[in-house]
Amino acid sequence: MVHGKGSLLNKMPGDRWQRFANLRAYFGFMWGHPGKKLLFMGGEIAQEREWDHDRELDWRLLDDPAHAGIQRLVRDLNRIYVTEPALHRLDCHPRGFEWVIADDRSNSVFAFLRLAGSKAPPVLVVCNMTPVPRRNYRVGVPRPGAWREIFNSDSAFYGGSNLGNEGQVRSAAVCSHGHAQSLELLLPPLATIFLRPDGE
Repeated sequence: MVHGKGSLLNKMPGDRWQRFANLRAYFGFMWGHPGKKLLFMGGEIAQEREWDHDRELDWRLLDDPAHAGIQRLVRDLNRIYVTEPALHRLDCHPRGFEWVIADDRSNSVFAFLRLAGSKAPPVLVVCNMTPVPRRNYRVGVPRPGAWREIFNSDSAFYGGSNLGNEGQVRSAAVCSHGHAQSLELLLPPLATIFLRPDGE
């Protein structure tokens, strides 16, 4: 963190709704991606001004639903990170990560799997970095059956537009991205979603 660079929220493009959506999507990406998490003071409430060591955080911002939504999102991401072994067990090992989609420039979508070995369920992380919802978007997965949406940064609970996959989606035997099974997803705008095999 370099003094004078400003807050994460103020680095985001677009109108107010898009700035908050971008921040929620970014936090989802960061918690889903390998590596240790760094959240500078005030980021957990989407503080608008840069953190100042001579002042307390702007706690009054939590009276605003958009800021309170970011706080709830960070709390839930921390909980998911701890409870899903795929997000932390092989954090520093190449076997803990697999690209699924890394080249969809036309839709600004990318996806990857987090893995924790054969005994723990994988977590699929899908990011849509445009303000356009992507319907019927196919993503390859390594296991058949129902996949539960365990996180959606576009949830109304966090201040989003509440688009998603109604809690779960079932795979189909359609080859995609190197996998024999795939999911047909609704990708919310400016959002990150996590899915994992249901019942595991």
